[in-house]
Amino acid sequence: MSPLILLLLASAITLGLLAFALATPSTQKAGARRLAGLRARHVPVPTNTIEAQMRRITGRSATRADLAMTRILPNAAELRKRLSMTGKAWTVGQYGIAAGTIGVVTLLLLLLQGVPVLIALPVGMMLGVLAPHLAVAFLIKRRIGAFIAKFPDAIELLVRGLRSGLPISETMQVVAAEVPGPVGEEFRSVSDKMRIGRSMDVALQETADRLMTAEFQFFVITISIQRETGGNLAETLQNLATVLRQRGQMKLKIKAMSSESKASAYIIGSLPFIVFGLIYTINPPYMQTFFSDIRLTVTAVGGLVWMAIGAFIMARMVSFEI
Repeated sequence: MSPLILLLLASAITLGLLAFALATPSTQKAGARRLAGLRARHVPVPTNTIEAQMRRITGRSATRADLAMTRILPNAAELRKRLSMTGKAWTVGQYGIAAGTIGVVTLLLLLLQGVPVLIALPVGMMLGVLAPHLAVAFLIKRRIGAFIAKFPDAIELLVRGLRSGLPISETMQVVAAEVPGPVGEEFRSVSDKMRIGRSMDVALQETADRLMTAEFQFFVITISIQRETGGNLAETLQNLATVLRQRGQMKLKIKAMSSESKASAYIIGSLPFIVFGLIYTINPPYMQTFFSDIRLTVTAVGGLVWMAIGAFIMARMVSFEI
């Protein structure tokens, strides 16, 4: 195995470990499973007739590109769900076309720069896969953050509507009209589904499954339990809004306490790559020995592995379940 291939393999392993380290902690997955089990006991499952009616009313006609990408891409249903979480009207076909275009353009640019095909091809494929995925993840994270920031205000608006004598369905319409951003869009979607015959529990549960946030799942469970057991819904929702605000404050406090360590880790971890790039730009022949001398290559592989292990440990140390 050539030193260059060995270095590329080590870089891929490092990126994989970093992606795994920055993934959702297992504690959050366990919490999501517990919430799903609790919802299953209180939220009814929609019938096939209602599902068919909803597909006829709200379903989009799939284009040829969508059908082709559904056959090519693995787990297209999960990809379609992630695209809907961005709040954009993107389809699976558009996602696949964008990924292919990015990969081909990157490959052509590298070939025009004189990069060998064995290096340009995997780089183009990797960039074509990662760039759309990271863009979608960024949009989802930004939208979920905006939703969580405004959600307690929406709950308090629900509380004021309930205390004034309005039913819960009309207060949701008020929230959809008054609250801007993702919160208003999601409550507007719930109101539209209820208007065409979908029950409140099912409409809320579909939104919770799409958003996949603990805050909205708490809201759905609260309403479902109250509809079964009775009680003062306004007071319950007021307590929920208080808990969600305290939860958000705790997240910000943890983020502030760990920001210095994260910044230090980013700076220290990026320095070797920055120095390598600067030296390669100033004196390329000097750095070419890095790929020809097997001792330097083995040292680089060991350094990348240890950096990946350190990043994995640090990412787990600052991951908390709230």
